[in-house]
Amino acid sequence: METTVASVTSALTKLADEIKETGGLAEVAVVDGLDETAVEKHAASVVAEAGSLDISLNLVPRGDVQGIPLVEMSVEDYVRPITTGVTTNFITARAAARHMITPGSGVILALDSGSAYGSPMMGATGSIDAALDTYIRNLAVEIGPHGVRALGIWVADIPETFTPEKLAAVNNQLPASPEMMGNILAGLTEARMTKRSPRLAEVASTLAFFASDDAMGITGTFVNVTSMYPS
Repeated sequence: METTVASVTSALTKLADEIKETGGLAEVAVVDGLDETAVEKHAASVVAEAGSLDISLNLVPRGDVQGIPLVEMSVEDYVRPITTGVTTNFITARAAARHMITPGSGVILALDSGSAYGSPMMGATGSIDAALDTYIRNLAVEIGPHGVRALGIWVADIPETFTPEKLAAVNNQLPASPEMMGNILAGLTEARMTKRSPRLAEVASTLAFFASDDAMGITGTFVNVTSMYPS
């Protein structure tokens, strides 16, 4: 986990430096997404320094385990991603919403794989995806009258970020050889309705659009970027 935090922090710091070089403002903070006090404090500090909190997106790893039949899965491996996913998304979205409601603007974005509609060998991924889908939709109904939106996208297995290390993180029994990775990506592409995998830039552009004023009429829904399950 420490290695993951360090690598993500390094990548974000590099991006922040690039933004600063173009005249923009960017800061990186390390906060435990399971610590509600720390998250609330961070959200408050953002508002104090920047004047507002405009966008919230939770991408905290949940610890999903896949590739094992549910009848053979341990309670710990099944419950962990559900608990982590629900807890971190609730804490971060709640903290953001509290600071967005007063000024009457802001967007809470979510991301999951859209696996809630019958996905075998996915462990608890479908269960936590279903919980997140429902939470975002219910949250949108409550905060919508205050001018705050909540919505998300379904996306998974982006080629640029699909690595042997990430595959091993969800199933350490799979031999993540180059041939295996190629076969998995080919199978995923074939399974998509468009027969084409989404690219990282496309995912980022979609999220940027949803956070923009051009998408002010969109809330309480998930858009299918994965193109594997009908939405």
